[in-house]
Amino acid sequence: MKNINNLTANSVTTKNVKSFWQRTQSLISLRALRFSLFACFAVIFFGCNEKKAEEKPEEEKSQTEVALNESQYKTVGIETGFVENRNLNKVIKANGYTTVPPQNSAEVSTLIGGTVKDIFVLEGTYVNKGKVLATIQNLEVIEMQEDYHSATANIEYLQLEYNRQKTLSDENVNPRKVFQEVKSKLAAERARAQAAKNKLEALHVSTKGSTSLVPIVAPISGYVGKISIAKGAYAQTGVALFEVVDNSQMHLDLNVYEKDLGSISIGQVIDFVLTNQSNKSIKGKIFGINKSFSNESKTVAVHAKIEPADAKGLIPGMYVSANINITNATVPAVPKDAVVRNADKYFVYIQEEEHEEHGEHEESDKKKTASGTPHENEIHFKAVEVIPGTTDLGFTEIKFVNDVPAHAKIVTKGAFYLLSAMKGGGEHGH
Repeated sequence: MKNINNLTANSVTTKNVKSFWQRTQSLISLRALRFSLFACFAVIFFGCNEKKAEEKPEEEKSQTEVALNESQYKTVGIETGFVENRNLNKVIKANGYTTVPPQNSAEVSTLIGGTVKDIFVLEGTYVNKGKVLATIQNLEVIEMQEDYHSATANIEYLQLEYNRQKTLSDENVNPRKVFQEVKSKLAAERARAQAAKNKLEALHVSTKGSTSLVPIVAPISGYVGKISIAKGAYAQTGVALFEVVDNSQMHLDLNVYEKDLGSISIGQVIDFVLTNQSNKSIKGKIFGINKSFSNESKTVAVHAKIEPADAKGLIPGMYVSANINITNATVPAVPKDAVVRNADKYFVYIQEEEHEEHGEHEESDKKKTASGTPHENEIHFKAVEVIPGTTDLGFTEIKFVNDVPAHAKIVTKGAFYLLSAMKGGGEHGH
């Protein structure tokens, strides 16, 4: 009986050991599987990264380089040259508007109110200084004329009395007091007559005769602008009735930024075009520079005179775009067609050293050579970023963002075609 129990115990123990080893092997297998999966993912991940790392330079290269075979090179008509030192006329660009000096613009008003009787001009009419633009009616003018006539009449009487009293006073016939009274009255009447005369002259009314009409005259010669009155309306003092502008002294007010002020001086020549009529270039000359900022944009007004012959047809308030010509300077430059724009950057194309196709194309090239097909060399071009400056006489000043070889061949003709090819993916031409 005891032996049977021992046998049973041994059997149970053996089963437990087998079960234990089976569970252990399962865990080991699971862990191995996990490790294998992790290793596979790691290999795939790093492999992808290496592939991207390998592809990235190629992608960057395709965005800055383009290649043409010899046939394409001739068909497009690519021409190259070198950066040259050119004597270019540097300019500062500025915007502004046409205007006239204060003394060449007038707002006409009246010194005395009244009803508008007649209007003799239309808007746009040219008038000479002193021309009657309109008349207004005011009865107070009659009283001014009566005061003047009365004072002049009293002056004639008092002048005779003054002469008589002076003679009597000199001979000690009459008291000197009487003479002094006549003298004082004469001076007062003269002052009253002069005051009435000044009032009438200020109103452009004659001292002769009697009238209630006050003429409104042009204070300067020029073109009638806005008319702000109508017949029968009441014209108030201090309110503009007409506008008269003399365009013969037209000039420009240009807004120049603070950073450019050091290059601006009186006497510099400018070229400007009307913003809405850019088909005609007009010249001017700077005659004044403000000493204070004009507005919140931190610009300073620069005044430029326009020749009277060129000012014909211009009216105040026209917007202009101007180039202020600075002194000539010798700068590195290329033909203006060599500079192309891509997005917000500017580039020129440099022709690289000629070399045979390589890499993935070598095998196909060998096949072509073996089959008797002539092989064409590729001509490679690289886009190099530049900062353009002034453009004059067909050349544009450039500054390279990065260093380039001193005698690099610059594409002077066909740069736009290369830009289009580069945007299309930078594919090699065969």
